Amino acid sequence: MLFQVYGANAATQWLGWVMVFVALIALNEFARRSKAGGLIMFAALPAVMTVYCITVVTAAAMGASWGVNNPTVVFANGWFHYAKVYAALAGCIGFMAIKYRWGKIGKARWFRAFPFVIVAINILIAVVSDFESAVHFFTGNYTMLNGSPVWTTSEHITVVTGWHNVFNGIAGLINIFCMTGWWAVYSSKKKDDMIWADMTWVFILSYDVWNFCYTYNNLPNHAWYCGFALLLAPTVANALWNKGGWIQNRANTLAIWCMFAQVLPQFQTSMPELGVDSPFAVQSTMNANANLTVSVISLVANIAAIAYIIYRAKKQHVNPFTHEVFAGTRDYEQAKTRIDEFDKEAVLAV
Repeated sequence: MLFQVYGANAATQWLGWVMVFVALIALNEFARRSKAGGLIMFAALPAVMTVYCITVVTAAAMGASWGVNNPTVVFANGWFHYAKVYAALAGCIGFMAIKYRWGKIGKARWFRAFPFVIVAINILIAVVSDFESAVHFFTGNYTMLNGSPVWTTSEHITVVTGWHNVFNGIAGLINIFCMTGWWAVYSSKKKDDMIWADMTWVFILSYDVWNFCYTYNNLPNHAWYCGFALLLAPTVANALWNKGGWIQNRANTLAIWCMFAQVLPQFQTSMPELGVDSPFAVQSTMNANANLTVSVISLVANIAAIAYIIYRAKKQHVNPFTHEVFAGTRDYEQAKTRIDEFDKEAVLAV
């Protein structure tokens, strides 16, 4: 078992998972179906969150007790959380510019590579975090907990460190190059989605496995939600009703979750010694063997994905980054039918 979802709080923990999963899908649908919904979720709410975070961090720096003891300051004030939330929000706004063809930038061919760039940045943020954890192992800066080497972050999270961080960090670097057809990104016919048809199940599966492993390795008390519910929400949407829109769904749900976790980290936190003990909190098993297993699976999955992409590219005699390589596959063809051909022709003309 990967998580401690048993005992007195098991029913509540599963209820929390269902609530997060359903809420992410519902809010993503609200955000993607109209300009107003997108601007509320990814412009108005982030502005409010930013003011809130600046206020509490400033209060903490000045020594005010209400700032020092604020949950955001105590549990979500590390560099990773801030980098992740704003990188995700940048993706959401950029994707809206493409799907609504806002201004010259939304119509420009060169900007169609923005989704690749922002996803690569998001992956690199996590890779750096994985390697940061690995450094603690190789420098001996760790303690032992139930037979596993661990270290504690500035946000009071106990993290298992070891070779698994290296394996998954490498998997993340490979995953960046599992994105193909970097410029083949278009608006949908209904203008409700940004479609990246060449981003098929090959990338989605390799990404989901890698990202789950990242959260499991480095956010063991968050992975039940951000590594399970959060990853599954856009994948289910892409599989059932939003083919080709996975990356937009992923950015939307990631930004929504990160904002929630930034402002209300106590929802998924159980640290009675710090005055927080949520019945929804779920901890991983904190077993180095479990971390190593999921990391090896992540690395193998990404090696298999990049090998398959290279195989298809060579077979078609194309560069997989400047050309689409999954044409003819079921995922690609279903997504292609949703593309606005006018947008495609107009972009190619710019």
